[in-house]
This record gives sequence, C-alpha cells and structure tokens, in this order.
Amino acid sequence: MAETTNQPALKKDLKLFGVFAIATGTTLSAGFFLLPGLAFAQSGPAVILAYLIAALMMVAPMLCKVELATAMPKAGGTYFFLDRSLGPLAGTIGGLGTWLALMLKAAFALVGIGAYITLFFSDAPIRVIAVALALVFGAINFMGAKATTRFQIVMVIGLLILLTWFMVQGAFDIDTSRFANFFDAGTANILGTAGLVFISYVGVTKVASIAEEIDNPQRNLPLGIFLGLGTAVVIYLVGLTVIVGVTPADELADSLTPVGDAARSFAGTAGLVLVTIAALFAFMSVANAGIMSSSRYPLAMSRDHLIPSVFRTINGNGVPTVSLAVTVLAVVFCIVFFDVLVIAKLASAFQLVLFALVCFAVIVMRESNIDSYDPSFRTPLYPWMPLAGILGPCWLITEMGTAPSLFAVGLVVLGVIWFFAYANKRIDRGGAIFHVFERLGQRRFEGLDQELRGILKERGLRDSDPFDEIIATSEVMEARADSDFESMTRQASDRFARLIDMPSTALVRSFLDGTRVGATPVTNGVALPHLRVGEIDRPYLVIVRSRAGIDLTSDLERTSRNQEQSVHAIFYLVSPEKDPAGHLRLLAQLAACVEQDGFMQDWLAARSHEAIREVLLRDERYLSLALEADSPQGELIGLKIRELGFPQGCLVAIIRRRTRTLIPRADMILEAGDRLTVIGEQAGVDALKERFSGE
Repeated sequence: MAETTNQPALKKDLKLFGVFAIATGTTLSAGFFLLPGLAFAQSGPAVILAYLIAALMMVAPMLCKVELATAMPKAGGTYFFLDRSLGPLAGTIGGLGTWLALMLKAAFALVGIGAYITLFFSDAPIRVIAVALALVFGAINFMGAKATTRFQIVMVIGLLILLTWFMVQGAFDIDTSRFANFFDAGTANILGTAGLVFISYVGVTKVASIAEEIDNPQRNLPLGIFLGLGTAVVIYLVGLTVIVGVTPADELADSLTPVGDAARSFAGTAGLVLVTIAALFAFMSVANAGIMSSSRYPLAMSRDHLIPSVFRTINGNGVPTVSLAVTVLAVVFCIVFFDVLVIAKLASAFQLVLFALVCFAVIVMRESNIDSYDPSFRTPLYPWMPLAGILGPCWLITEMGTAPSLFAVGLVVLGVIWFFAYANKRIDRGGAIFHVFERLGQRRFEGLDQELRGILKERGLRDSDPFDEIIATSEVMEARADSDFESMTRQASDRFARLIDMPSTALVRSFLDGTRVGATPVTNGVALPHLRVGEIDRPYLVIVRSRAGIDLTSDLERTSRNQEQSVHAIFYLVSPEKDPAGHLRLLAQLAACVEQDGFMQDWLAARSHEAIREVLLRDERYLSLALEADSPQGELIGLKIRELGFPQGCLVAIIRRRTRTLIPRADMILEAGDRLTVIGEQAGVDALKERFSGE
C-alpha cells in the first residue's frame, strides 16, 4: 500500500459549483466550436440526433465512474479505480495513458486558442501564444485548487452567458426549411457521426481525478457531473439547432468555425466577436482544467510507488508541485514539437478503452463483495448498465479506423513496459479482482479492504446515517474500579437483550470471540467491540466509561499482541446484518471521535451520562440548551416539547432534569433548570444557535 507521509494533504476546497464548472468547462470546447461542420457534412441536419445519441452513449460510463468516485474519492481518478479494482498493471496502463491523453487535450485546447486569435490577427504566432498560456495556467494552478477553480468558474460563467445569448438571439432567425429531409443521410451515417462526436462529452468525468479535493464528494461530485452533462447536452442540442437553422448547408459542411459563421449570419461582426470570446473561454477552461486534473495522476501513481517518489511532493497550498511542474513542461513540449491537433484525436481511442475498463471495474468491485466498498451513488440497472458501458466504447473504437486503435495499443504497451521495468519490483498488492477469485477458491488481497476502510474514515458519515441519534439514545454504564472486560460485556449484552430479539448469552459469546481473534479495534485507550445481526432494523450502542481503566486481556486469551491492554472507553455497537457498509461508517466515525485532540481528557472529566454522550456528538449537529429564566432559552420554560417550534429535522434527544435523565415525550413540559440536548441537520442546528445566541 501507499506509504504514510507527513507531507501536507490535498485541501478539500472544491464546492458544488466548482465541480460543475470543471465538468462543464472540459466538455464545451472543440465539440461545439469545431466539430459541428464536419459532423453536418456526414449526417446533414440529423447531426442534432447524432449528438443526442452520443450523449446517451456517455450515460453508462459516466454513471460507472461516478459510482467508483463516490466510493474512492482519491486523487488520480481513473488510475486509482483501475489500480484498486484490476490491479497495479491495469493502474499503470490507465494512469500513464490518461495522463498523456489529458495532457494532449490541454495542449490541443491551447493551440485552439491561438487558432481563434488568428481570425482577427492573421500573423499571430499560434505556438508562442499557446506556450505562454500554458505557463500562465500552470502559475494559476500553483496557487492551489481553490484559486484555480475560481478562475475556472469565471470562465465558465462567461462562456454560458455568451452561449445563452447565441442560442436566444439565433432562435429568432432559424429557417425551418433547412431541416427538411432530416433523415436523408441514413442510419449508418448518423450512427457514425455519433461515434465521431462522442469525444465531445468525455471531459465531463475528468473532475473525478481531483475527487480528493472536493468537499463532501458523496454529494457534490455526482451532482456536479450530472449538472455538467445536462448543461452540455442542452447547449449542444439547442446550439446545433441554431447553427443548422441559420447557416446554408453548403457553407456549414465546409466550416471549421461553425459557431462564428452562424453568429455572423444573424448578428454581423459583433456576433462573430462575441462567439470568438466564448470560444476562447471554452478552450481556456479546457486547458486550465486539463492541466489541473492531469497533474493529479503522477501524484497518485507516486503514492503507490509506480513512479518515483518525488512526484508525491505537496506544498503548503495543497498543490502537487513536482507533478504539476512536469505536466506543464510536458504540455509545452508537445506544443513546440508535435502536431497536437492530430495526436489529440488519436488519443480519443485510448480514452474509449479506459471507459470500457472503468465499467468493468464497477462489475469487479460489486462482485468482490468487499463490505468496505461503499459508494454513495450506485449505477442503476446493474449489471446491464456497466455491460452497455463496455460494449458501446468497444463499438466506437471499431468505427474510428486503424490509426487511433494503433495509438491506443501503443499506450497500453508503454504502460506494460514501464510496469515491468520499474514498478513491479517495488509493490506487493493486488486489486479487488482477487476478491472475485477468492469466491472461486483462489486468493484475495486483504490490504484493499483495509485501504477502503481508511477511505470510509476520511469520507465520514452520510447525511442519512443516524450517528447522532444512536449516540443520543445510547445506553451508558459507569464501570467500577474492579470491573473487567468480560463482566462489562455481560452487562452490556443484558442491555442489548432488552432492545433486540437476541439472547444475552449469544451476544456475550460473539463479543468475546471477536475480541479474542483480534476483530475488536483498540486504539487510544478505547475498544470498539461490534456485531452485525439479522434480527434488527437499526443500530444500537452501549457505552462504558472506566476512569480506572479495564484490562482487555485479563480474562481473555492474549492472541492479539498489538492490542492495548487498558482501556477507559468501550463502545459496544450492534448493527443490522443487511447494512455492512453503514456499520463500517459508524465504526469509522467512532474511531474518528476518539482520535480527536483532547478526547480522553474530556471523556474522563464528563460528570454525567449526558456529558459523556455530548463528548461524542458532532459539534455542528447538536446543541445543548440550559433553560434559565434570565437567558434567551428561558422562553422555552413551561412549553410542551411539541410546542417548541424548532426547525424541521431538529429534535430534543435528551432532557437532563437535576440528577435524572429523561427520554423526551411530545407532551412533556419543560421546567427551569432543564438541560436539553438537541440534534438535527446542520442548517437547523445553526438556526437554533443563532436564535439562542445569547446563551
């Protein structure tokens, strides 16, 4: 596995709109500003249908990539998915190939900027402009993902405003007669055109390569990608309707600047200037996002020892400096020495290979039955959707001709050579495919399960996970100084037996057996015995606090030498058998709580069961209110709980009244001196904090 370092981590600076801006900005470029003329020459006005078919073909690979990205939101995107599912050889091929393909696409976009500038300055040095812009975008990326995304957002907003003007203004000049004989080109040509323009949509998923830098990737990543693809489809279909409807067929078929020609036809020179600015925004956003996303591939591969360790260097701004610098220099090299327009087109076949492999990776991860594989989004219609995502790109490759296929084979060979020449002797791991083999009687790779559990811990809980409710309703026990682990386990099992339909003796045996074989996590003076049973529909928790400490091995076989012997907290967790991933998320959150600075000090100092629970509750999801007559929350005194008027989703979980802890009921009347523990969604809790800010 990747080694642990003390270097700064990538910062989670990307919000939803930033994800949307990157997904959209990498999609609306050549596919809209260059390809429509070539596509029209092949399929006529049915080019609109061809773009729609291409978008539908993109759905399966996109859904599969989103599933993998929400399960493994790590830098490197496609590389990381292929490495962890199919193994390091596939990861090496995918990582190097994707880095080269993205780098070429960025170089292509930079040259495209120079080409558009020549529409007004015919003698402008295209390559010099492209190199200068590569260095500018590299400098912006060195400022960090947050600054890069801000720049991306500005360009995408400008692009969308100008394209909206183009579509609205052009709609008034559409000549419907230009759509006559819509299907004359024939089915074969329409499908062939769909294969040609499919590449227009592939950029929408590139944001997955920076998933590690996205705040709340379980929500923001899929939503941003879906919004990006939806926006691109609308612009392509409406924009093409305008282009076809305002431009004579013979002119459009020969045009390499179809949007500019269309704008000039209904808005004159001013229209041409505006869409040229839009084209510059589009190509700049592709180049900027391309440099950003491609630079994360060397970083991810270096973490896993597939390329030299220098590439994993991250500065204080969360930027992989060496990886980014090498990527920018490689882009400059390609611009200066190669015809990137030709090479970038060849690289599209390899991207189709990667799409097929990503869809296959989803099948492997699902069939591996790894409990810690826990995507927040799952590809619908499994396995038919991933299978469609495999067959579609394979069919498109056959339609692309010999040269792109040979280029893809060349990248595969390059990855294989590098793997066996450099990486193979430096690693000892496998992918999830070994877990599929294990089902057939062969070996599995346990390290992957451990890594996925680590990712679960980094990701944290889902919004739907009832962690706060479980803590608030947990049973709390105080251990005596002479208590041992087995006796506390028996007491905890008795508590569980009153809550679930399972004998106490069976629970005791399961908890103790799990501890004997080392299945109970023990860290920082805390033990987490846990079970999954089939007879319950929600998790339950029993908490034990021991100020004196409990020797975990005093009455047990010492089979796990790595366990700490004395613990001050024991969390007995029982969850439904049907939700293994949810069980692991709860364990991961408990582990994250106890690893926070000052946890043990607060834990031992807590003076009541309520205070013990509050040590574990997330600050942003709970609020403690002391009802004093002279305080803002004094207005609650004398009210019934159902009359409190708290925001939706917020509830009173615990009432501490003098020395007693009460379970709230709707008709319970609050008294002066009561202390309420309120839990709920962050927005509702924030509203209550503002309401009672005078506390």
